Amino acid sequence: MWQEIDQQLKRTFEFTDFIAAFGFMAKVALVAEKMNHHPAWFNVYNRVEISLTTHDAGNTITEKDRELAQAIDLLYQ
Repeated sequence: MWQEIDQQLKRTFEFTDFIAAFGFMAKVALVAEKMNHHPAWFNVYNRVEISLTTHDAGNTITEKDRELAQAIDLLYQ
């Protein structure tokens, strides 16, 4: 579940292993590039932490962040 923390949407995703986590990140990268809205993320082994904020809007949460979060959720299912 996405949480609003410090003007960012944040969520942690867990996978069976590193390969699954990395594959997810690759899929997210393709979607993010199409939307021209790129996440900040952190990966260790089977965990991927993603933070979304819109820098152009003064580092606040905008509709762009919510749309990307929704697209990321679809990839995680």
